[in-house]
Amino acid sequence: MKVLITPRGFAAYGLDYVEKMKKAGLEIHYNDTGLAYSPEKFAELAKDADAIIVGVDKMDRALIDQCPKLKVICKFGVGTDNIDVAYAESKKIYVGRTIGSNSNAVAEHVMSFIYCESKNLWPTIREVKNHRWEKPTGFEVREKVLGIIGFGAIGKHLAKQAVGVGMTVQINDVFDISTEVLDEYQVEKVELGHLLESSDYISLHLPLINDTKNLISTKEFKKMKTNACLLNAARGGIVDEQALYQALKTGEIRSACFDVFSTEPPAEDEPLLELDNFLLTSHTAARTVESEKRTCEYSSSIIMEQLQGLTQS
Repeated sequence: MKVLITPRGFAAYGLDYVEKMKKAGLEIHYNDTGLAYSPEKFAELAKDADAIIVGVDKMDRALIDQCPKLKVICKFGVGTDNIDVAYAESKKIYVGRTIGSNSNAVAEHVMSFIYCESKNLWPTIREVKNHRWEKPTGFEVREKVLGIIGFGAIGKHLAKQAVGVGMTVQINDVFDISTEVLDEYQVEKVELGHLLESSDYISLHLPLINDTKNLISTKEFKKMKTNACLLNAARGGIVDEQALYQALKTGEIRSACFDVFSTEPPAEDEPLLELDNFLLTSHTAARTVESEKRTCEYSSSIIMEQLQGLTQS
């Protein structure tokens, strides 16, 4: 059985797991080019695959229909917005995710954003390199309120870290959260409107689905504090970026720190990139040596478990 692996992380951190899959009798093709596959190259390699470990490559109906042997798709991460999961499952293709493999990495990235923004680290470093010795005044994060929208694995890691530095944490989630879990993480569950109105920092940890597209837009920005900082290390598209530009430009909120964008990379003339109070990293929150190794391990385990189960049934 052929396994196609598109994420470049396997070449750097997952070769032990490649060998493990080979020893299990699987034929492995992994991306060692150092570059993302073009859609055409991906389709060519995928057409005879029994299983695919996929990163950000698009797996829509057209691609899936070109893969008659496909039995398993495993996302190298958690978000499956690049995969037509419903269609895959209708074709009896198992879709797995490496839940928890990069949760701590993303949470640390968000905490880094909070410190970077509150202490004016980016503009200060930039000005010093330009031979200007300015001394802007920042904020302490201790006793500030962090609102977390989406209390899954990443939200839980973030809450633990934020509580550890003295922040008050409130959460919002569409799912019921038990009292025991709320007590364990020292958080309070509140309505979304209250969270928006009362949080100093608001961090998004949601999938991009129809219900969450443009979840944060003009109406929501008007509810936020004028000194609020919006953080998004989830998915581009959850925030209405035109509304965000207006909110930042007019001072409706203080700042925004994103690791994701609706179009990646953003256009060179993207207006948000011109704003000093908008920080954007290149979708790297999940990318640590530790998380890459875990994701290689988890994804290869899912592939072997699923394919072995099919051969034994």
